[in-house]
Amino acid sequence: MSQITPRLEIYPERIIHNARAIVGMCHQKGIQVAGVTKVICAHRAVVNALVESGADMLADSRLENLRSIKLLGVKIPLLLLRIPALSQADEVVQLADISLNSSIPTLSALSKSAHKCNLIHKVILMVDMGDLREGIWPDHLPQLVIETLKLPNIEFYGLGCNLACYGGVIPTSEKMQTLIDLADDISQKTGVEIKVISGGNSANLPLLASGGMPVGINHLRIGESIQLGRNVLDRSPLDGTRQDTYRIVTQVVELEKKPSVPLGDRGQDAFGGIPEFVDRGWRKRAICNLGRQDVVIGNLEPVNPSIIVLGGSSDHLILDVEDVPGINLGSEVAFYPGYGALLAAATSPYVAKIVMEG
Repeated sequence: MSQITPRLEIYPERIIHNARAIVGMCHQKGIQVAGVTKVICAHRAVVNALVESGADMLADSRLENLRSIKLLGVKIPLLLLRIPALSQADEVVQLADISLNSSIPTLSALSKSAHKCNLIHKVILMVDMGDLREGIWPDHLPQLVIETLKLPNIEFYGLGCNLACYGGVIPTSEKMQTLIDLADDISQKTGVEIKVISGGNSANLPLLASGGMPVGINHLRIGESIQLGRNVLDRSPLDGTRQDTYRIVTQVVELEKKPSVPLGDRGQDAFGGIPEFVDRGWRKRAICNLGRQDVVIGNLEPVNPSIIVLGGSSDHLILDVEDVPGINLGSEVAFYPGYGALLAAATSPYVAKIVMEG
């Protein structure tokens, strides 16, 4: 029986393999792992895989996803990755045990909401270590900590940073040691125990694997390296992991021989770009039922390496299949998604999510 297309195939056993490898490596160094679920919209099968693999907590940037996880009855702590919005303080304290923060007005709002709900909400204060995404500048950290400690129903749980995301700044031993030194300085000045020093995300794993992670970093937030088995600094395969954890499958809806360069005067495409074309002569081209509304087309790796991804529109994916025998109208074509493609496909309501057992 034919299956629906386009579809995102999820392979939980392969994700468990990756998670156990990475969680095990971190635990050997005394580092807790927050398994990040956001790229797959906290799909039940992936949540269960991370819990089964021994993740210490689950982390997501969307409250909607944390609500879904909560409804599954997960017993480990939940961490909100995205800086909370002031207007969502009530939801944050109800859905997340811990959140990442960088400003007193937001912390005050969380304090009021936690008090109203008779809860203690834990906070990790984020420090900007140069990547220029979220986090307070290090010079201002002591005052932020002092103000945080005054807030009722708020537990100052630790410090964190984020690297290799917006600015692409690579985590180094020096960066991590600076964060540890900041934590030590805060402890000396306030007498408060800092339970968690969250050094970053998947980008920290190469540093950990090389033995360069300073003692003191005891928490990482790991998403892509578990989900896709990739070293996120260069997208190379990560030792001991699999890269076939997900597949995106689409179907050929048109198959024709056509020239490989458009004919006629050209302007912008539908997205405002001016695409470049390689003249390969007349080639067999397949149009598939998957488009830019569903996926990042340039982030797809064909399972069959003879397929050439040419591009696409909102609704169609265009392939060169001249060198691929057996492709017919109605044939299915599979791809391994990169992070951007997985994120889009998981979010798109037009892509079916199918759990592949075994």
